[in-house]
Amino acid sequence: MSSLSLAVRKRRHCEREKQHDVEILSPPSKEKEKKKRPMSQISGVKKATQSPSLAPACIPRFGVNTPHESQLAKEIEDLSRWGMDIFKLAEYSGNRPLTVIMYSIFQERDLLKTFKVPIDTFITFMMTLEDHYHMDVAYHNNIHAADVVQSTHVLLSTPALEAVFTDLEIMAALFASAIHDVDHPGVTNQFLINTSSELALMYNDASVLENHHLAVGFKLLQEENCDIFQNLSKKQKDSLRKMVIDMVLATDMSKHMNFLADMKTMVETKKVTSLGVLLLDNYSDRIQVLQNMVHCADLSNPTKPLELYRKWTDRIMVEFFTQGDRERDKGMEISPMCD
Repeated sequence: MSSLSLAVRKRRHCEREKQHDVEILSPPSKEKEKKKRPMSQISGVKKATQSPSLAPACIPRFGVNTPHESQLAKEIEDLSRWGMDIFKLAEYSGNRPLTVIMYSIFQERDLLKTFKVPIDTFITFMMTLEDHYHMDVAYHNNIHAADVVQSTHVLLSTPALEAVFTDLEIMAALFASAIHDVDHPGVTNQFLINTSSELALMYNDASVLENHHLAVGFKLLQEENCDIFQNLSKKQKDSLRKMVIDMVLATDMSKHMNFLADMKTMVETKKVTSLGVLLLDNYSDRIQVLQNMVHCADLSNPTKPLELYRKWTDRIMVEFFTQGDRERDKGMEISPMCD
């Protein structure tokens, strides 16, 4: 073979190598970022903003620093009363009503000791959770979450349910109430579905917000010094997680009529003790009552004193009208009550 032929073959070989190199060029940086993104990443989750080394001895009386401790103490006296003024509590706590309410209730019910929850971990988690509620959302914010927790606490104390639920079930109901609207964007499930939002795509249009609240709530437990359930057994953790999921998913208003019908059927067929205490002897019945309890607490505004009810009504209408404005701007059909 001539030297010329060898040279031509080498050149062609090099050209093929170059073509091959071009075909396997690394993806653009954005594509790399997508591939590196962990599957466990959840939209809306931020790092814990509170100090992970919060010393138990330094924790204030109500879990938060406030110059209005005496006024806050007076409001906390109504902790177990239906119609507590959660707006005053938010004001006196420096807009930390959820942390204060949960800390006070967990102390009142002795849940911190029962489940060996480190106080600094509890406060760190609660403040981190509260920071994931949007202050610029008129209704579905940390004040609403605190109101639902407090209402659930009162409902759990009704005579018909006295000594019916275990401490684990009570803690699950309070935790579910606390996380049930976390990272709420101030729009409805239907709006998210109609706009093909990332959340609607992720949850296949099914209870979009409720699934997201659960994901964020449980994900935050993995942040530094935030695992308030660290001393529970595996069985307790599994049981609590199942109950919390069942309760938060039940706050989806699209399921309201079904839950109402099921509850009516259960009440009509259930027996009560001579003292009027409801008998719940299986998981299905027990979770059904807990689901309806949290759902009732979530919708309890109309049963509160008129002054509070008006404040809540004003807030939900602001949220609805804001959504309606967004729908109008997008050329969408405006949702009921949003115009």
